[in-house]
Amino acid sequence: MKKTTIFFTFIICILSFTNISAQTKFEKEKAEIAAMLDGFNVAAAKADFTTYFNYFADESTFIGTDATEVWDKKAFMIWAKPHFDKKRTWDFTSLKRNIYLSNDGKLAWFDELLDTQMKICRGSGVVEKINGQWKVKQYVLSVTVPNEVVDKVVEIKTPIEDMLIEKLKQK
Repeated sequence: MKKTTIFFTFIICILSFTNISAQTKFEKEKAEIAAMLDGFNVAAAKADFTTYFNYFADESTFIGTDATEVWDKKAFMIWAKPHFDKKRTWDFTSLKRNIYLSNDGKLAWFDELLDTQMKICRGSGVVEKINGQWKVKQYVLSVTVPNEVVDKVVEIKTPIEDMLIEKLKQK
């Protein structure tokens, strides 16, 4: 009986250590991703075109606040270049961020509330570890709308988006 108790205690200790090691590893990965996202935002604020776009994977997507804004990296670079050249970019600061990792730790997704010139926005996306660096695979920027004013916002955007809805239904 005593040997069985010692054996099970030993097994529990090993399993606990393994779980703690995995959690510690993920905390390190989360800190790396958070630093990457902060650098991503700073590069945009400083209108540093090269640094900003180096945060994106070669095959990546940026989805903007307008329903028509879905760009691959190359198209987004073309759209953004004049803004970066004029030093008229965006300055986003994370207010609250959540980061989640896949079991193998190679893929992560995040959501964050951002302080922006549009007031609070939500940034969300997917990042992948590529050649030892976290890269943005997909980024989605959304304008938040307080529930108390949704009806007013819908009223304002209805004439614009009704036309887009009809156009999209025809495809």
